Amino acid sequence: KRGLLVHRLLQTLPDLPADRRAAAARAFLSRPLHALDADRIEALLAETFAVLDHPDHADLFGPASRAEAPLAGVVGGVAISGRLDRLVIGADRVKILDFKTNRPAPARAADVPALYLRQMAAYRAVLAKIYENRAVECLLLWTDGPRLMPLDAKLLDAHAP
Repeated sequence: KRGLLVHRLLQTLPDLPADRRAAAARAFLSRPLHALDADRIEALLAETFAVLDHPDHADLFGPASRAEAPLAGVVGGVAISGRLDRLVIGADRVKILDFKTNRPAPARAADVPALYLRQMAAYRAVLAKIYENRAVECLLLWTDGPRLMPLDAKLLDAHAP
């Protein structure tokens, strides 16, 4: 439940003006449907805004980024489809960001579960075909911390479709 709520907030809050985000997040988390007490709401707000307000994440949540971007393609005869938590398309680089709410987060990219590495490698392979002249950078954003973890191309190559 925690992961779903944080994910939803990270998906939707960047579309709002910064001065309205806290009130919108609090209103969302306070809905009776979520059955959260005040301490839990504060913890979820703290986790979410630690991610959104971190200066290293500015471009990932900025106006040039997109949330829940659909992705589909065929790589090596394998059909791939999914939704990118965040997508940033720049002049020379494409960034893919996936939120992870696992606790504790792995300390090193080499310790990331293979399932996540296969997911990001597949997304990277599709985007590399679409944006042939741009580097595709894959990042995991562990909300616990928060910590931004770039995934090395060689590591992803080992998990590519």
